[in-house]
Amino acid sequence: MAHIFFHGRLQDFLPKHQRQQWLHYSFTGAPALKDALEALGVPHPEIGSILLDNQPAAFLDSLPYGARVEAYPVVCEESYERLPPLQIKSPVPACFVLDVHLGKLARYLRLLGFDTLYENQYDDQTIGQLAAQEQRIVLTRDIGLLKQKVVVWGYWLRSQHLETQLAEVMKRFGLKSQIQPFTRCMACNGSIVEVPKESVLPLLQPKTKVYFQEFYQCPICQRVYWKGSHYDKMQGFLERL
Repeated sequence: MAHIFFHGRLQDFLPKHQRQQWLHYSFTGAPALKDALEALGVPHPEIGSILLDNQPAAFLDSLPYGARVEAYPVVCEESYERLPPLQIKSPVPACFVLDVHLGKLARYLRLLGFDTLYENQYDDQTIGQLAAQEQRIVLTRDIGLLKQKVVVWGYWLRSQHLETQLAEVMKRFGLKSQIQPFTRCMACNGSIVEVPKESVLPLLQPKTKVYFQEFYQCPICQRVYWKGSHYDKMQGFLERL
């Protein structure tokens, strides 16, 4: 048996009756710390540092019988220098792949300029493969998805409300300096470019043709953007964020 304590936001992964206390973990053999911590419900991308009998430890270190283990969360990317290097710093600029429950979040990450993959038919294996092959951060409401070995960077969204979710992701990965709003297509993730009005006239409504002169288009899906009332609403959203 070993004794394990989860600090801070790692408590979010535990049943309420197990929080704020030492957990007694029974095992046979010599499991890796990663396997023991995930068996108790906490996925490895959420863990920033581990103390094994008051000494820094790594995920693949063996768990000795009778050990006392303390696991600490990753607070945010900007605090990595204060933590033992368990987590590899995520790529800059950040890019993401999201699970099937986060379609609206995907659209708004694209609004902020982040390369964000999302398809409602992605299964867990596909998401894991995309994350590994393209060095993407996994965002999910499925804790099990983050336990895949191929997932290096990931975050479990605590909230189900869009603005709070965005704030969580911004803080966790230190994204404020990377925001480039209105540079990606919210529909398909393509990079939008400014185009002459004449080239998109057949795609515009009559009033849009009259009142607006500056247009942008996604070369992938051909969607057209302009600075109308929706643009003002998005600006207000960004200010609140």
